[in-house]
Amino acid sequence: MQLPPVLSPSILSIVLLSGLATAILPTAKQPWSNYTVHDKTRPLPPKVKVDKPITTPAPSDAIVLFNGKGTSEWTQPWRVKDGVMIASPKDNLTKREFADCQLHLEWRVPAGRKVKGQSGGNSGIFLMNLYEVQILESHDNLTYADGQAGALYGQTPPSVNASLPQGSWQSYDIFFKAPRYDGKKLISPAYITVIHNGVVIHNHQQFYGPTKWRRVFKYPETHPEKAPIRLQWHRDPIEYRNIWVRPLK
Repeated sequence: MQLPPVLSPSILSIVLLSGLATAILPTAKQPWSNYTVHDKTRPLPPKVKVDKPITTPAPSDAIVLFNGKGTSEWTQPWRVKDGVMIASPKDNLTKREFADCQLHLEWRVPAGRKVKGQSGGNSGIFLMNLYEVQILESHDNLTYADGQAGALYGQTPPSVNASLPQGSWQSYDIFFKAPRYDGKKLISPAYITVIHNGVVIHNHQQFYGPTKWRRVFKYPETHPEKAPIRLQWHRDPIEYRNIWVRPLK
């Protein structure tokens, strides 16, 4: 197989192993069956220490979604200052649509901003406009496990908490596989691998359905083959830089 040109050997080994994993369809007994959605008794992931985010320039075959110079790839003209795109009113969707992809983006919660739980430092990335990876201040800020930074919101917490202090730039490297259908029958669910600041926090993890607030939503009978990537406006000025995507065939 042809390998993405920007992966380090350690990241590459995870991705290769992920690709060999066997697809498992949802069953009646789901991993969250011992907990309700956003259950505060669910154990929080252990913290790991990281020094800095992984900053990776866009490779030659990537689609650059934001490089500090403008928002032409997006539906909303979020404010840009000093090469940084700042979350502003209304969710922001890419004008292009994607399915299987490799996505890199860097984000931070502004230093000094008051943060408590889900308020003050909240946003999210929705793959195909449906499947969310949470953005949140989670270095010192406590919240429910399936709502902290790196969580597949409302479903699966990250395996570890690799968050840096508020005011620091953080990176996500995401490898997403869209669900597969045969007509109206789900053949394989969506899967995702997420690397937070160089640390794998989801390894070929299944999405159990599209992201919905306070509930787990079943896969619909019909599903788009491609859809935009969405950045969430959650009333907090989360900052973004260096966003690029590589469609995977």
